[in-house]
Amino acid sequence: MSYVVTISGSPSARSRSTHLLSAAETLLHARGIATRRIEPRDLPAEALLHADVAHPAIREALELVEHAKAVVIATPVYKVAYSGLLKTFLDLLPQTGLTGKLVQPIATGGSLAHLLALDYALKPVLSALGARHVLANVFATDAEVPSGESGYQTAACVAERLTQSIDAFGRVWFDEAELREHRERTRRVDALRAPATVGAGDTAQVHAPVSARCQY
Repeated sequence: MSYVVTISGSPSARSRSTHLLSAAETLLHARGIATRRIEPRDLPAEALLHADVAHPAIREALELVEHAKAVVIATPVYKVAYSGLLKTFLDLLPQTGLTGKLVQPIATGGSLAHLLALDYALKPVLSALGARHVLANVFATDAEVPSGESGYQTAACVAERLTQSIDAFGRVWFDEAELREHRERTRRVDALRAPATVGAGDTAQVHAPVSARCQY
């Protein structure tokens, strides 16, 4: 089953970036897209810091990323840099760890100046790991995700930006799913139409190639 892996880069279980990541997961589920969460802060600290990719918990997390069709990453921004915890986890990925994957970055920070961290620090790393398509950032200032008695709240402008981004994410996701299905159908048809082995004295029949046209 295809799924999106979501990665929380916050060192705290209760954080603004994790709150937005949960909201993104809810939007994905509403569109029929399954998600699997990775919490690097819950991984064994020693194995994480020493890049022990043979550790069962680390290996399981890396396999989740490997088999995911897409990735949503959420991180707090400190001093114009994404979290050290997220960097430590991304450093565990092989050089081709995000090859061919759709990636949606989400971040929170004290001011709009922190938005630069995504363009100048995080996005180059995602591209270097082979991400095929990095969607536009979803960024919210701390004031746009205020803390209340029942937890963090999301300002209407942020909720709208997040919804628009997940809508765009969903369009790419379903276009690619349709393309994969089309290719599989074409492969099966080609297999059925493949000429049989020609024996001695038989005349080979040449079949016209199947016309394949994308449906998006």
